[in-house]
Amino acid sequence: MKKVFRVLGFLVLAIVLLVAAGAAFIQFRGIPTYEPKDVKITVKPDSTRLARGGHLVTLICAECHRGEGNKLTGKHMVDVPTMFGYVHSGNITRDKNHGSGRYTDGELIHFLRTGIKRDGSYSFVMGGFPRLSDEDLYSIVAFLRSDSPQLDPVAKSNPPCRPTFFTKFLANTVFKPFPYPEKPIVAPPVTDKVAYGRYLVHGGVDCYNCHSADFATNNAFEPEKSKGYLAGGTILIDPTDLREITSANLTPHPEHGIGKWTESEFAEAVRFGKRRGGGSLSAAMPKFTVMTDEEISAIYAFLRTVPATDHAVARVR
Repeated sequence: MKKVFRVLGFLVLAIVLLVAAGAAFIQFRGIPTYEPKDVKITVKPDSTRLARGGHLVTLICAECHRGEGNKLTGKHMVDVPTMFGYVHSGNITRDKNHGSGRYTDGELIHFLRTGIKRDGSYSFVMGGFPRLSDEDLYSIVAFLRSDSPQLDPVAKSNPPCRPTFFTKFLANTVFKPFPYPEKPIVAPPVTDKVAYGRYLVHGGVDCYNCHSADFATNNAFEPEKSKGYLAGGTILIDPTDLREITSANLTPHPEHGIGKWTESEFAEAVRFGKRRGGGSLSAAMPKFTVMTDEEISAIYAFLRTVPATDHAVARVR
């Protein structure tokens, strides 16, 4: 019997040592690096791309990258849960040393697709846009090269992100760069309202990402397979007072979702943070003031097709 206990003791010790060695490896390795690529693409700007790119940058980029003086120099992301560490968004002005100006079009497109920067480091917070159409991606790049005042070069080097051990663990096990697509990605026509709404929910505004159960269980390539798809539950941080809130259920459930919301009420919530029946949504929900009637109507139409889920979440005040 003593021999059995001695063998068990050695096994337990071996397991403990393996776990400790693995933890030490992750801690000192940090966020993995990958091979950067310069895709052989040069974006040709035209009036259509510049207008579309300006709209998209305002819609999906500016909220996180707007710093002092309305410049897109980056900021401390206070609404990122502390479990992930200190996060500061990047400088995406045209500055050639600190901003997007140091990237070629191909490097920038590869980064926006995969999350891999030109130096091989991995952006563990902004993981990339694997479902955004090629044309929308080119429009964003075209606008980032434009003479918009918010992109005027600012020689600002931001503080480095400081990921926690938890983030390092996820980046070494679960979170990986997205593969660069082998085929062109084309957005559905805006005339197909439901399909275009699905594109915005999954690839443009990425509503599903915050409004499913948890960031860690989202399925980037098949969003419908994400745990708690669009039924809410992800813990978010209100940037005004740093309190935790729970994302809302966006399925058409009449009690726990938005089944009773009219399209007009939905538009007021999306654009101005107004709650149906009075009051305001948490500031954790960005105000998409530039979203067009066409986009809001398409998103609303798609959400009406999602299976209703009776997942009750705490009321967001």
